[in-house]
Amino acid sequence: MTSRLSRTHHTQPFDAVDEVARLKADTRARRRRRRAPSRLDRHTHELLALYDAGATVAELQRWLAARRVRVHETTVGRWLRRRGCH
Repeated sequence: MTSRLSRTHHTQPFDAVDEVARLKADTRARRRRRRAPSRLDRHTHELLALYDAGATVAELQRWLAARRVRVHETTVGRWLRRRGCH
């Protein structure tokens, strides 16, 4: 009785290094985040100017709320961090 492995026929030799490189490229493509624009992006200039002038994250959140932009303080903090400010 022949083993199942001996009956397999490959048209090309298996190259583990190339296969791992292909898998890693696929993983990177799957992990790539597709970030939608933030509602805060419309107010970038004002938010950064207020923050540079000394406004806290909570104060920025209240400023946005006064303009009918409802976001949590942590959202404002993350937005600032993405821009290297906070």
